[in-house]
Amino acid sequence: MRRDYFTLEAENIDWIDDDGEPAQPQVTIDFDGPGTTLRERLTNADGDLLTAEETDVAYRLQSPPDAEDATGVVSVTNRTTGDFVLELNEAAADVLQFIRAARRYGEHDPDTDGRYGVQLRIDGEELLSYDKETFLVYNEEGNLLRKHSLIPSGVEL
Repeated sequence: MRRDYFTLEAENIDWIDDDGEPAQPQVTIDFDGPGTTLRERLTNADGDLLTAEETDVAYRLQSPPDAEDATGVVSVTNRTTGDFVLELNEAAADVLQFIRAARRYGEHDPDTDGRYGVQLRIDGEELLSYDKETFLVYNEEGNLLRKHSLIPSGVEL
């Protein structure tokens, strides 16, 4: 699937720069390509949509994170098969701000079920929605950047 079929919109992240009231960051990914293909990728072996526990979210930088205009690729993978479900290009500053907001939200509300919410829509219609706790960030060589990643305490990688 082409990356330009996807658009990403993040909400509840500005409070981190404004010292506002913490709110759970939300990301909405809208897909405007062939819906059947995406539905197939989001379906497990039992024919059900993948759950939050069956997916992994990561960001792979294409340049150093502190580089001006740094970009990278947001990806969602099927945890069981390792297959890519979707990929889209995003600016590093936006993704790293989102992760910082999710981390601070988790510190503010440690009993929350998720540090951020994900909603996936096809042509504006919600397909799935769930909360996530982990968001891994890798540098351009594929090495995990722990200080930029969102990793819940007690999780071993």
